[in-house]
Amino acid sequence: MPRIRRQDYGILIPPALGGWEPTLTVTVVIPAHDRQETLDLTLAALSAQSYPEHLLDVIVVDDGSTTPLRLPEIVPARTKLISSPPGGWGRAWAVQAGLDAATGEVVFVLDADMVPHRQHVEAQLRWHHLAPYVVALGWIDFTAADGPLPTQERVVRALESGTEGELFPLAPHRHDWAEQIIHDHDGLRTAPSSLATRIHVGATVSYPAALLRSIGGMDTSLVLAEDTELGYRLTQAGAVYVPDPESRAWHVGLPTAMRDFQALKRYNDPYVADRVPYRRYLRTDPGRQWLVPYVDVTVPAGSYEDVRATVDSLLAGSLPDVRVTVIGPWDSLTAARRSPLADPLLDLRLVHASFDHDPRVHLRTSPGPLPGTAPFRLSVPPGWVVAKDTVERLVEHMEEHDLGTLRVALEETAEAGVTAARLDRTAALSRAALVSGPGDHPDDVIDAVFGLEWVDGETWGVKRRPALYPPRKRPPSELAQLTAAHQKEIALYRKRTAALRAELAQLRREAGKNGRDAARWREKAESWRREAVRLAREQNRTVLRRAVRRVRNLAFPDN
Repeated sequence: MPRIRRQDYGILIPPALGGWEPTLTVTVVIPAHDRQETLDLTLAALSAQSYPEHLLDVIVVDDGSTTPLRLPEIVPARTKLISSPPGGWGRAWAVQAGLDAATGEVVFVLDADMVPHRQHVEAQLRWHHLAPYVVALGWIDFTAADGPLPTQERVVRALESGTEGELFPLAPHRHDWAEQIIHDHDGLRTAPSSLATRIHVGATVSYPAALLRSIGGMDTSLVLAEDTELGYRLTQAGAVYVPDPESRAWHVGLPTAMRDFQALKRYNDPYVADRVPYRRYLRTDPGRQWLVPYVDVTVPAGSYEDVRATVDSLLAGSLPDVRVTVIGPWDSLTAARRSPLADPLLDLRLVHASFDHDPRVHLRTSPGPLPGTAPFRLSVPPGWVVAKDTVERLVEHMEEHDLGTLRVALEETAEAGVTAARLDRTAALSRAALVSGPGDHPDDVIDAVFGLEWVDGETWGVKRRPALYPPRKRPPSELAQLTAAHQKEIALYRKRTAALRAELAQLRREAGKNGRDAARWREKAESWRREAVRLAREQNRTVLRRAVRRVRNLAFPDN
């Protein structure tokens, strides 16, 4: 099993197209609603694929078309048409119906307005032969499709002759944002996990069927944004995204995202914000709770004071979308008669009483999966408290370095060894589980596929709880309240006085500067006056000398 580190699928060497022998079966699922004209072209192109015919089958899912869809004359040999089952509608619902009926080892989802090139399926499938957790994506060229469409026969001839690039006029529109991400990150190989998931576009994409089913398939409650949500869950399952420019296809017409982006974004944002914690810019409202948290925290049950102190500090942190789970034998708490103060389960019962009705806290008997997979999982031993920004800073550090695990060292004793908290990236845990072999230590595998780092807890604001918890605070007396109020007023007046003194000092500085400027100008004026007198005298002497010479010349003309 190849161990791909983060997104760097460069260790996989794909075979040249046409120069290898495929073995995996693939089911192409085509969700369709009122797309008969373009569906015909999609099926014609699939009938002329280079991928072996005996390994490929096609399922067209009619998602409640106004006029029921039909299979045209030219289709792949093993093609069937089914209808979406009752109970739902939309693309996600139709794709899930196709997934439920698929028998291939790879599920290839292709929209009914796509016309793939001859090697489209083969180009993606070669990656699935190299690693069973690759999600391969095709490369899309757009056409405005404002003229007549080609016939099925012409599509087949174009694929067979290698001229499918001439089937349509190329529109100037592209998935610029996705192609830019891919270009800027060396074909996505250097992209961080939270960014790579963004390029998952469902118009042409193939999945390992087992991986797709392991996460529950599509979120059929969504009628839009289903690709974004699915891409997020695939990342958490350990998937690696491989965009393949040789898997080309025409998109007949422009998608909604290009025709009315703002309206689509307005619709999608609330659904995406609730389900995709990576979109931090959509979660700016303080105090909100979301379907899928950013960090899932686990705290083992312990003494009442220890557990309460730890959970309280986690809930008071600067990161709002945190969900806390306290693990303990809660099913042992019965209503049977007991001595309330001598109850052997007293601490457990007090913890239960403290958090049973807090929607941010879950009480569970085992650390099994919770609804909505968070991208980060934190475990903290009871009795340790975190600073307000500790969790947020730890997550930021993991994101900055795209780490798989942070081990936070808290203390070391001869009896218990090292006590540590732990922050894991869900995607790293999943990837490690996919590639681990017998005898592998989980942390060694995580370090290999994402990276593991130890940090000091005290440096990151993790410390023992106070000896007295919860702290006993008496309500302030009336005198204390009045004294505090007066102190606030005095402090306010002091601030105002300091501000006035500062303003006065500034005015004095300005006045002094003005005085110095005036003195300099007076000195310059006196200097200019003296210079003017000197020039006047010099001019007078020159005039006098000229007059004397003139008189002399008149009196003694011969001299």
